[in-house]
Amino acid sequence: MYKALIEDIFSDPEETEEITFPATDKDLLILTEKFLGFEIPSKVFLQAIAIADYDGAAAFRYVDNYLTTLKNKNKRKQKKLLVLGASTKFDNN
Repeated sequence: MYKALIEDIFSDPEETEEITFPATDKDLLILTEKFLGFEIPSKVFLQAIAIADYDGAAAFRYVDNYLTTLKNKNKRKQKKLLVLGASTKFDNN
């Protein structure tokens, strides 16, 4: 037991391999639910499912990053619409 701890402490972090796990059926359902309420291309959805097939955590990161980008784009569009809005008041001077 102590030997394993000592090896872990002195091991080189660059040499350690990250273990990945495929998404479970429950994970796939949660991923799908995250996309609800958004218009997304089918290509994005299929890419998330393909990633989940070999790395569930990476699929969640992909979905979260995509949705964050999508939300930020929508906020910028709304701000532009407010700035570009025409005034209904006319000056008669």
